[in-house]
Amino acid sequence: MKAESASAEVLYEISATNLQAHLWGVVLHIAKPTSSITVSLPVWLAGSYMVREFSKHLQNLRVSQGKTQLHVEQLSKNTWQIACTPGKRLTLNYEVYAYDPSVRSAWLGADRGFFNPTSLCLRVHGHDHGVQHIRIKPTPATQRWQVFTGLDAIAPPKNPAHPGASPAQQRGFTTYAAASYEQLADSPFELGLMQADGGPLWCGEFVACGTPHRFVVANAWPSFDGARLLADTKRICETAIEFWHPLPAGKSKKRAARAPMRHYTFMLNASAQGYGGLEHHNSTALIASRADLPRVGANVANSAVAALPNAEGYTRLLGLISHEYFHTWNVKRLRPAEFVPYNFEAEQYTDLLWFFEGFTSYFDDLLLLRAGLIGEQIYLSLLEKTVQTVHNMPGRFVQSVAQASFDAWVKYYRTDENTPNATISYYTKGSLVALAFDLSLRLEGTSLDAVMRGLWARCNGGAMREADFAQVLQELSGRSYAEELAQWVHGTADLPLTELLAEFGVRLQGQRQEGGATVAASLGLLVAEGAAVQVRTVMHGSLAQLAGFAPGDEWWAVTVHAKPQDETWRLPNLSTLRQLASPGQRISAWVAREGKVLQLALTLPTQAEDAKALRIGVVDAERTRTWLGASI
Repeated sequence: MKAESASAEVLYEISATNLQAHLWGVVLHIAKPTSSITVSLPVWLAGSYMVREFSKHLQNLRVSQGKTQLHVEQLSKNTWQIACTPGKRLTLNYEVYAYDPSVRSAWLGADRGFFNPTSLCLRVHGHDHGVQHIRIKPTPATQRWQVFTGLDAIAPPKNPAHPGASPAQQRGFTTYAAASYEQLADSPFELGLMQADGGPLWCGEFVACGTPHRFVVANAWPSFDGARLLADTKRICETAIEFWHPLPAGKSKKRAARAPMRHYTFMLNASAQGYGGLEHHNSTALIASRADLPRVGANVANSAVAALPNAEGYTRLLGLISHEYFHTWNVKRLRPAEFVPYNFEAEQYTDLLWFFEGFTSYFDDLLLLRAGLIGEQIYLSLLEKTVQTVHNMPGRFVQSVAQASFDAWVKYYRTDENTPNATISYYTKGSLVALAFDLSLRLEGTSLDAVMRGLWARCNGGAMREADFAQVLQELSGRSYAEELAQWVHGTADLPLTELLAEFGVRLQGQRQEGGATVAASLGLLVAEGAAVQVRTVMHGSLAQLAGFAPGDEWWAVTVHAKPQDETWRLPNLSTLRQLASPGQRISAWVAREGKVLQLALTLPTQAEDAKALRIGVVDAERTRTWLGASI
C-alpha cells in the first residue's frame, strides 16, 4: 500500500488483467470494517433509466483478511454479505467482464479501455457517504496507456505532470478521490494508447469562460480534424456557460470562471455506427459515427458547418455535444427531487424527464444557432424533423410526457412493434413542450431562458419539483401557467404550435410528398425494405390495421382489381404501389405470416387522405428573429 492511500477507508485498485478475455481486475480494500459488511453493485446508472443488471458480469469474488479466506454470502442478484473481524483490513478480489461498446457499462480491448464505476466498483454499505479512493494500476500490457477521468488525483503529487511524478503517474496511473460513492459512480474512466504511441486515443484542450476543458477521442480516422472539433466545442461551451451565468452589462468576459465545475472532460468513442451520450457531473461519455467527425482538408477551418461534406452528420454530433454539456446544469445539479439521493439498488421514479431531457433537447440545437455554428434555416429544419417525429406517433394521444417520464424504466428503452401506438418520447415531445413554453413566455416579455436561470437560483442548483417550475413561470410572466401544465405536460392533446409559431412569423403546414415513406405513412405502416417489404409496426386506426396487417408480415405482392381483369404484381417496394394502382383503388395485398400466405383487402388512400409531411417556413424574418435571435 502506498502512503497516499494507506489511510483510505475505501480503496479500489483497478487494472486491466486480461485484454484478450476483456477482464478488468478489481481489488477493494476496506480499512476498518464492522463485524458484517454488505456490498452491492448498482443495477442502473444515473442518466440511463433502465435496470441494466451490471452484476451479471462480475465473477470470481474472493474475500480475505490477511491470509484468512472468508465466506461470502450472496443475498440477492447484486448484493453480498461478509462476516469478518471488526477493525481489520478487509480485501475483496473479483473480475468484471467488459465488452460493451456503449457509454453505459465497461469495455476492455487490445489498446483501449473504458468503464463507469457502476460496472466495476462495489458499493460498501455504510461507507458510501465518505471519501472513495480509486487507484488505476498499470500492467505490463497497459504500461504505455494514458488515463483520463473527471476525478482529481490525490497527493503526492496532486498534478501528475509534477516533476516528481513517475512516468506512470504522468500518464494518469495514480490514485483519484471522490467525495462519496455517488460522485465515484458519476465519474467514468477512459484509458488507452495515444495516437503518438500507435494507439486509438487523441486528446486536445481548450479554456471556455475561464474553465479548462479537454476532449478525448478514441478510434477516429487518420483524417480527423481535432482542431476543428475543439474550436466548435469551445463555442458550444462558452454559449452554454453564458446561458446559465450571463455577465452583467459592461463586465469583461475574461473574469474568473463562472461554470459550476473546475474542469470538464469529453470522452468520445468513434465507431462504425453509433450515437448517444451519458452526462456526468464534470464529464460526458459520447459515442458517434466516425464518419460524422470533422476531417482535415475537407473541413476548412473557417468554413461554415453547412458547407462541410458531412454537414448533416457533424451537425448531429455537435448537437449531441451541446445536449450532454447542457446537462451539466440541467439534471446533474438542477435535478428531480426524487433523485436526491440516487438509489442505485432499484428503479427511481420521477415524472419530470420531460423537463430534464426534453428541455435539454430543445436548447441543444438552439445553442448551436446562438453559437453561430448553424444558421436559422438549418435550425428550423432540425425543428421540423422533431415536429414530424412527434406527429407520426399515435401514442401521443395515449401517453402524456409526464407519464412517459414515469414509465421510462419499462417503456422508453424497451421498444417493440407497438411502441409508436402506445408511447411518446419525453425527449422529442418534451422539446416541443419547451418550445411552446418559450414562445408563450416571449409573447409576455420574458423567455424560457429566464425561467431556467430562475429555477437555478430558486433551487440553488439542486433538487427541483414541478411546483418550482410553476412558481417561476408565474413570477416571471405575471400569471399562472396551471392550464398549460395540465394540457401540455399532463394531457395528450396536440400542442398549439401552429398558432404559437405564427406569432413569430413561422408557418407550420402539411405538404403532400411522393415516395415510399409517404405511402407507408398514408397506410399507417413502418416497414423495412430489402428483398421484400417487411412490416415492423402497424399504426393504430390506420388503413393497414383495418385491412388486417400485423407486425412481422412480409408483403410480397398485390392484386389490382380492375377491368377487364385482375392483375397480380410483385411488390419490390412501397413506391411501386403508386405505379400499380391509383389513389382510392381497391387492391389485395398478399402477405406471408408465419409460413402462411394471406390475402388482405385494402383500399389505397385518396390524395386527400395521403399523409402530409409537415413543413416549417419563415414568412416574416424580422418577427422570427425576435425568437431565434434573442436570449432574454
